[in-house]
Amino acid sequence: MTFGLTLTSAAKSGDDTSSSTVVEIAVSNPDFSILVEAVTKADLAGALSAEGPFTVFAPNNDAFKALFANLGVKGVEDLTAEQLTPILTYHVVSGKVMSGDLSNTSVKTLNGGKIKVDLSDGVKINDSNVIAADIKGKNGVIHVIDKVLIPE
Repeated sequence: MTFGLTLTSAAKSGDDTSSSTVVEIAVSNPDFSILVEAVTKADLAGALSAEGPFTVFAPNNDAFKALFANLGVKGVEDLTAEQLTPILTYHVVSGKVMSGDLSNTSVKTLNGGKIKVDLSDGVKINDSNVIAADIKGKNGVIHVIDKVLIPE
């Protein structure tokens, strides 16, 4: 499986892709190939395919490549499932939160940490920018971000 960020025309146009889970949407998008690889290695695909709903702040491949460069690793293969799980679950919030529902606040993630939503200059999640929003799936929504969020 692979995750990518080449958004489909349905996702770009904001059409409902709700016949697929958030995992299936990611798997079908080459811009999320690294995210899918990480989710698979951490054995989280089943959990993220559950009923939900979930809001996923999904880093694109470029975001993961920047993280790997900062960590001095080649890729997902150099990280353990135990290292990946807290990072990946830090990108998921319970509930289906559309972009129009966002406000300046802090939100608890599935790993127990909190992310900061800042709408003062575009939409930021911590220090990452939302670059595509409201990709709807049958068990939640994906917002694409340009940086991997690291739990504090």
